[in-house]
Amino acid sequence: MSAVNSGWFTQRAQTIRLEWGLAAARWLAGEVACVVVVDVMSFSTCVSLACNRDACILPWRWRDDTAAQFAQAQGALLASTERQVSGAHFSLSPSSLTTLPPGSRLVLPSPNGSTVAFSARESGAVIFSACLRNLSATVAAIRHFDTILIIPCGERWPDGSLRPALEDYVAAGGLVAALAERTASPEAQAAAAVWQQAKQQAFRDLATCASAQELRQRGFADDVELCLMLDADTRATRLDGAAFYAVTVQC
Repeated sequence: MSAVNSGWFTQRAQTIRLEWGLAAARWLAGEVACVVVVDVMSFSTCVSLACNRDACILPWRWRDDTAAQFAQAQGALLASTERQVSGAHFSLSPSSLTTLPPGSRLVLPSPNGSTVAFSARESGAVIFSACLRNLSATVAAIRHFDTILIIPCGERWPDGSLRPALEDYVAAGGLVAALAERTASPEAQAAAAVWQQAKQQAFRDLATCASAQELRQRGFADDVELCLMLDADTRATRLDGAAFYAVTVQC
């Protein structure tokens, strides 16, 4: 019996499910009504910052010439595929988006968040992007869905394989914990336990986790601070067609 037919990995006995990365988008997104993509450092933080400034983010999976072609076709700006220290360009650095003009349309290629969102939308599920900054707003926006898959995106090892990222797991667990009235899979419950521990420590460990250290070593300490601001943004971000937009839901 194939893995696809057996369904042992789908967590379908529970309404709140959690699994990692692109594989989760490919194999589990079609099983649920709503998918939440969590990439704290930094795609989801960029999406929240931009959309809460009344701009929109268009995720793009590939960091090649097709990104420029897509941006042109969409009448959008194209973010740099590399973080920029100078601030002269918009990029995956959240700090670079704090001056993004309202009404802007920005194509944001990324190997994790954009890639997962790009794949998940093919399932037909409603797609949200979540981070610490818009965690409570996201909970309010997704609470009414019958089935929810939360995908912590993780990062990449040098060989391209998935590196589970603590910050994504904590934020994903925060979503699960806030939906405590629902039935959560063991995988989701474990993330909620990690959230509770991180919350008790006021998220101090996240400031020194591997992803945060990487950003600091590359000169992006300000990005770490922006990424770790809990509920700094008041609106959730939902994928509508090709772009993420802010949605307002009463918490």
